[in-house]
Amino acid sequence: MKPLDNRTKWSYCVGATGRDMAYALVSMYLLLYVQYTMNLTAAQFSVITACMVACMVWDAVNDPMMGIIIENSHLKWGKYKPWILMGCILNAIVIVCLFTLRPTGWGFVAFYGVGYLLWGMTYTMNDIAYWGMLPSLSSDAGVRNTLVTLMSVFICVGQFSVAAIVPTIIAGNAVQTYRVVALVVALCFIAFQTLTVLGVRERERTDAVEKVTLRGMFRIFFRNDQLIASGVSYLLFNVGQNLLFLFGVNFFYVEFGYANGGDLVFWFTLMYGLGTLISQALFAFLSARFTRAQLLRAAVVCILAGYLAFLGFGYVLPRSVVLLNAIAFVIFFFQGLYNLVLLVMVNNTIEYDEYRFHERHDSIISAVRSFAVKLASGVDQGLSTLVLIVSGVYAVSRQISALEMLSNEGSLDKSSVLAQADACLAGLDPSQAFKLRFGMVLIPVVTILASYLLLRRKYTLTEQEYERIVKCLNAPEEGSEQ
Repeated sequence: MKPLDNRTKWSYCVGATGRDMAYALVSMYLLLYVQYTMNLTAAQFSVITACMVACMVWDAVNDPMMGIIIENSHLKWGKYKPWILMGCILNAIVIVCLFTLRPTGWGFVAFYGVGYLLWGMTYTMNDIAYWGMLPSLSSDAGVRNTLVTLMSVFICVGQFSVAAIVPTIIAGNAVQTYRVVALVVALCFIAFQTLTVLGVRERERTDAVEKVTLRGMFRIFFRNDQLIASGVSYLLFNVGQNLLFLFGVNFFYVEFGYANGGDLVFWFTLMYGLGTLISQALFAFLSARFTRAQLLRAAVVCILAGYLAFLGFGYVLPRSVVLLNAIAFVIFFFQGLYNLVLLVMVNNTIEYDEYRFHERHDSIISAVRSFAVKLASGVDQGLSTLVLIVSGVYAVSRQISALEMLSNEGSLDKSSVLAQADACLAGLDPSQAFKLRFGMVLIPVVTILASYLLLRRKYTLTEQEYERIVKCLNAPEEGSEQ
């Protein structure tokens, strides 16, 4: 097996930075942008959320269909590169439009529905191709673990650069600030993905040239029991892991005020960055000394303990910002570790499928990861909207969005916006704040625990079994089909 060259390794992994800057902006802040700058009714806000969920359902077909298109591509520039570049350029344009164009009322709802659909479709072009390229670069378990670890570090850098900075600069001038941030992120997306396109040396195609049909795609999915188990588990885990951060800005506004909450989000995000980054840096070391089952068991215990501590913050535990950030670090560290283990497990089903059925379909199977992430994002948006409306937090945020719109028109200065917004938040009943926090904890605990129990029961592709399969694939005469 030809070793992976450094140019390909670094070009591929560094390119993740811009992608995840763009994904973080949309997944973490697009709905917040709507919530705190558009002053929509609860009905309009709910319809927007329903549109997002509907778009994710469409991705149930769009993601694997994109996998089929890439799988059947035989382009001069490579199997993946054309889709990576075209997807990032189109997606960057959509992102700028979503954060810049501002119809009012139901007109905005219609615009948002179409824009979010286009965002999902164009991101899929890039996402399926980018992740499909990963398992095609190497089948060696050590190389693949190194790639996942290194790439995840740059994913963390990209996410952190957006997630940490945006909350500290938007309050008081949110409309204009979001526009500038969207433009900068879009340009970074294009720049980093161009690096990947120009720097990666794709391996020559060795898979069958027979075209994959839609019917064949579903056959590939449903025949692979290990893909079903890991894919559903990955979906459940992503629903749980995203909510703490998705609710994060609202939580800090409610608990610490509009003026101070955004600044405190920076430290919360720093814990996210450090926790995720350290878990990724240690992944290769830990995976060499512990089995995946051991890592998953330790991770899920610590994650659940962290969420229970978060629920008791300020009630049973002291109301200390230092303690809150320590709790966040524990949660994010072990969520990052769990995510990496699960990602490797999903990717390993590619060789499992090839071994059993003598076909290799990197792009189609990799589409499961993309579909799980985006469907989880849609589910999370729906759940977060439900919690915000039921808890009464959305009604208060409407008052703040009206202030931000006056600031954009020049009728209020930043200090006035911050002072009046804090007064609005101070009117929240303590029971409403607890409802928000309870939703932030209950949903992740249920979904992450379900993810772990499903893996423990149904996933049987251990390290030893995977190594045996790879040896058989590399030396067919020594192996036989199950």
